Amino acid sequence: MKFIPPFHAAYPVNDLQKAIDFYKNILGCKQGRSDETWVDFDFFGHQLVFHYVNNFKQKHYFNPVDEHKVPVPHFGSVLEWNKWHTLKDNLVKNKIQFEIQPYIRFRGKPGEQATMFFFDPNGYALEFKSFKDINNLFKI
Repeated sequence: MKFIPPFHAAYPVNDLQKAIDFYKNILGCKQGRSDETWVDFDFFGHQLVFHYVNNFKQKHYFNPVDEHKVPVPHFGSVLEWNKWHTLKDNLVKNKIQFEIQPYIRFRGKPGEQATMFFFDPNGYALEFKSFKDINNLFKI
């Protein structure tokens, strides 16, 4: 398998403890280094950092995709097919409210994928997707 460099991203949050609880206990991300005002996670092989910022306010926008209103900005991960379904089942078990219910997008096309959208406790939109054939990730 080809080495893919881990992505690093850092975001502000208004409640660091809610971020820790959600990413660690709901998404199952391993917590890494932290201090009183920041924490980092192994986010599916990538480094995701949250920094406490007093009075931070998240603003939401939406863009039409495949007859859904997709929240932007958003981030997430492309998971193996079975891991995507395991995560979906865990989110349902934990009563996470979906912004876009899990479904198959672009059915019958090269980009066919399982996808779902939801918000974390600090208002970040998350998308997790999966392809039965990962080689279709960038196919048109």
